[in-house]
Order: sequence, then structure tokens, then C-alpha cells
Amino acid sequence: MTMDTPHKVEDFFAGSPVGLSIHRAVEDAIHELGDDITVRVTKSQVNFRRRTGFAFVWRPGLYLRSEVPAVLSIALPHRIDSARFKEVAHPSPRVWMHHLEVRGAAEVDEEVHRWLSEAYDAAD
Repeated sequence: MTMDTPHKVEDFFAGSPVGLSIHRAVEDAIHELGDDITVRVTKSQVNFRRRTGFAFVWRPGLYLRSEVPAVLSIALPHRIDSARFKEVAHPSPRVWMHHLEVRGAAEVDEEVHRWLSEAYDAAD
């Protein structure tokens, strides 16, 4: 896993220790998938990518009134129906973006690991 960071993760999650712990849980899960991943921290999100981006962690409170510390957006080639997703968007013919509100690191569980693994495989 390589870091391409114009910004630091700690700065992105400044003032949100829960958000930082959620990011770390996502990063740990993704790290188990392989070492051909680039992590990029921008002003708006943390982006995990292979050939294309497949997982994104962002803070909704930066954009709207929200108590949710982090949202994990997972890009997949098909829609997954789960009550856990706050929203599922279809921004392009080949991508379904699944937005999961995450309130604690423990929510990055086995099911989320499976979704991340599928997104990682599809991003090759």
C-alpha cells in the first residue's frame, strides 16, 4: 500500500477521533486485500484505489449538518441491496456507489470486509 498524500489522514480527521478510528479500521481491512493499493488523502476524502478508486472515506459533517463521524463509499460493478446502506447511486454505467454511514470502528465488520474485497477485485 502506497500513500499519495497531499494532506495527512490525521489532519483530515482532526477533531473526530471516532472518524479517525473508523478510517483506521477501513484501512486495516483494505491492507489485508493486497499491497497494490494507493491511498490518497484530499481535502474532501480518503481514496483507496488500484487501477480505479474502489473505497472512499469521508466526513459528512464537513458538508452538511450530521452527527455521523464517517461515511464509507464502496464502488461496485452492481447494486447490493442492504438496509445498511444510507444510499446507493449509479453514477456511471459500470459503477454503483454504496454509501454506508459508519458510527464506530466495530461496524467495519465481516460483511463490510466482503464488500471491500469485492470492490478491490473489481478495481483491477
